Amino acid sequence: QVQLVESGGDLVQPGGSLRLSCGITGSSVYFYAVGWFRQAPGKEREGVACINNNDNSIASADYVKGRFTISRDDAKTTVYLQMNNLKAEDTAVYYCAWGKGPWCSSSYYDSRDSREARYIEVWGQGTPVTVSA
Repeated sequence: QVQLVESGGDLVQPGGSLRLSCGITGSSVYFYAVGWFRQAPGKEREGVACINNNDNSIASADYVKGRFTISRDDAKTTVYLQMNNLKAEDTAVYYCAWGKGPWCSSSYYDSRDSREARYIEVWGQGTPVTVSA
């Protein structure tokens, strides 16, 4: 059974940086992807970035490109989200999510798929990020 545990959320000033971590256990299939989603107070959940396990290909939403970077460790047990130049509108609870298949692609964020969290089977508990002066 796949389990995800996020960490790294914190209070940070605008323009600052944070790195979120997602620890993954129990994943025994080869074709899967891990993504980061976020939900701000009073707003709908939205996709942020994702990475495929089989080839480490990545994709991200337009509103974080150039600021956020997703990556993973060589052991494939942790996925990271490096967040730079944080803005107040990045304030949200950030969730790590897992789903079978290489679903991570740019089209995931160009369509309704990311808003509907298509392909996601397992969610982490979330880690809060607050960007405020």
